[in-house]
Order: sequence, then C-alpha cells, then structure tokens
Amino acid sequence: MQGDKLKSYLHLHLIVFVWGFTAVLGALISLEALPLVWFRMSIAVALTFLYALFTKTPLKISLKTFLGFMAAGLVIALHWFTFFQAIKVSNISVTLACLSTGAFFTCFMEPIFFGRKIILYEVFFGLLVIAGLYIIFSFEGNYLNGILLALSSAFLSATFSIINGKYAVQYNPVTISFYELLGGVFFFSIYLLFSGRFTTEFFQLSASDWQWLFILGSVCTAYAFIASVQVMKFLSPYTVMLTINMEPVYGIILAVLVFHDKEKMSTSFYIGAAIILTTVILNGILKNRTKKAN
Repeated sequence: MQGDKLKSYLHLHLIVFVWGFTAVLGALISLEALPLVWFRMSIAVALTFLYALFTKTPLKISLKTFLGFMAAGLVIALHWFTFFQAIKVSNISVTLACLSTGAFFTCFMEPIFFGRKIILYEVFFGLLVIAGLYIIFSFEGNYLNGILLALSSAFLSATFSIINGKYAVQYNPVTISFYELLGGVFFFSIYLLFSGRFTTEFFQLSASDWQWLFILGSVCTAYAFIASVQVMKFLSPYTVMLTINMEPVYGIILAVLVFHDKEKMSTSFYIGAAIILTTVILNGILKNRTKKAN
C-alpha cells in the first residue's frame, strides 16, 4: 500500500507537470482560443471513447446524469476557452498566476452550494489573494484583459470542481470524462455551426498545429483527465490539493525556458504571484490541521 502511495504521488506530480505544459502548448498553437479548445476536446473525447471500449468501461447512464455531465462539460470548455484566450492576449505567467485564485473561489462558493459556515481565516486569506492581485494589476496594467480572462477561468474552474466533486464519488472517471468532454464539444459545435465558422479553412491546420493539438488532446487532456481521478484512490485530498498548486510554478518555469524574454516579468509581478501561491498553500495546511483536530 505504501508503494502504491509513492507511485501515485510521483504520478500526480507528472500529471501536474503535464498541466503546466498545457499553457506552453496553448501559446505554441497558432489557432484562436475557441477552435483550439474544440480540437482539444474532440481529440480527447475520441481517445477517451476508444479507451472505454478497450477497457470495457460501461457508458450507460440515466438521462438526468447525462444532462448533468453535458452541463459540466460546457463549464470546463468555457474554463479552457478563457484560459487560452488569456494566454493569447497576455502571456503564460500572468494567466497561471491569476489562475491560482481558483482555490479561493472554491472556498467562498462551497458555503453557498454545501451550506457550510464561512471560515474566518479563509476570508483573511482571500484578502491576501486580493492584495497579491492588486500588486499584479498595479505593475502589469497592460495585461488587464488577460488578468480578467484568467480570473474568469479560475472562477469557472472552481465551479467545475464543485460540480465534479459530487460526480467523482458515484461514477467511473472514464465515464465522467467521456460525457463531460462530449458536452464541451457539443455546445461549442453548435456555436461554431450557427456562427458559420465550420468551413473548409477551419480544418486546414499547419503540421505543427496538428502535432501540438494531438499532444494537447491526448497527453494533456484524455490521459491527465482520467489519471488525475485515479490517483485520488491512494492519496488524501490535502496531498492532491497541495501538489496541484505547483502547476503555476511548473508552467511559469517552462514558459520562461521556452519563450525566454517574452515571459520574463517585473519583480513586483513575482512578489504578487508568490503572495497568491503561498496563501493558497497555507490555506491547504490549515484545512488539513482543522480536519485532523476534528
């Protein structure tokens, strides 16, 4: 069992590293955010379906559950859209720093959805996150649109995690992944169809774009989506949460290595980002201690 925990912990770090690389791929792919997400989810849903067939995973669900999965799929699709759009209009560092606020959106949304009391230290930490964001806003004002899009993406990510929190207990991760990815493809396809964007040119991509899209759809989406749920069988939510908070760190380091000066920010930006990330980690530590005390 201890060996399973160690393997799962190392596996989780690999998954988080892959998620950090997602932002780099978003910058490398020349497509706009909407078609980028559509291709990403289409590749992922096809691979997830093949995996379900190979593993003989049952995909039969009730109509009510199907509609719930489809709605969750729209939320995750919009999260990815705002995430990649933020990268396109600003850069990876700004996007990932602001995306770290997702944990605090979750803290303030949980009392609404689950009826629990608001915790005072979460309010204090929320104010610290706002301070970190203020520093970033003050010194990186030219990235205003990217910051607002990244914050929207963080809010949608928090919404998705709350919705999926209930489904993950009841359903197979492959089943959840398949229908939620399908939901994102379905709703975005309707929009693309009625906006007249499904043309021959839409599918005419460069070889490099196809290459990066396949990596994004397979490794960074289909694999990571399923594997992230699997490792939770052996690791505590606290361990998972703390490890996932490393995503911005991995992503920003990778971005600087790949894009060099384009991703180098002011000292004030890194101070603001450090305040946000440190606050998120401290929040996780306090949560863990509170649960142990109870």
